[in-house]
Amino acid sequence: MNAESDERGKVTPQVTTAPARGDVTEEVGAEPALGSRAPEFIKARRTLHLSWQVGVFLVGLAVVAAGAAMLVLPGPGWLVIFGGMAIWATEFVWAQLVLRWTKRKVTEAAQKAIDPKVRRRNIILTTVGLVIIAVLVGVYLWKYGFAMPWNTGR
Repeated sequence: MNAESDERGKVTPQVTTAPARGDVTEEVGAEPALGSRAPEFIKARRTLHLSWQVGVFLVGLAVVAAGAAMLVLPGPGWLVIFGGMAIWATEFVWAQLVLRWTKRKVTEAAQKAIDPKVRRRNIILTTVGLVIIAVLVGVYLWKYGFAMPWNTGR
């Protein structure tokens, strides 16, 4: 007999090990681990990591402030604000948790919008709203007529 035939009948137990602390395991559908995504050489030095965090915070703050300004000025305000939150989320756990909550709520809203009952209700409400607006515009035009604002009657 050779060594292979001796080993055939034995069952080797499978060894499962948990990932080491700080390791990021990528599973399908799993959320990434919370924490800093700074390069390892930056995380290894406390002063460098702290200055990295300050830099990330300031850049994220500038982007969020620009997004807040765009809420009243022309521009995609909310999109820029969420971009600033994503910048913060590269370094801060609280921002990662806020983004996960926001993604979950947006996904729930999207699933709700796909629901046929909700779609039917939204279509009915939109139609009723448009009919009411059309009636109001018709009443206004019947009562006051149609006059362009630049025709001042000179």
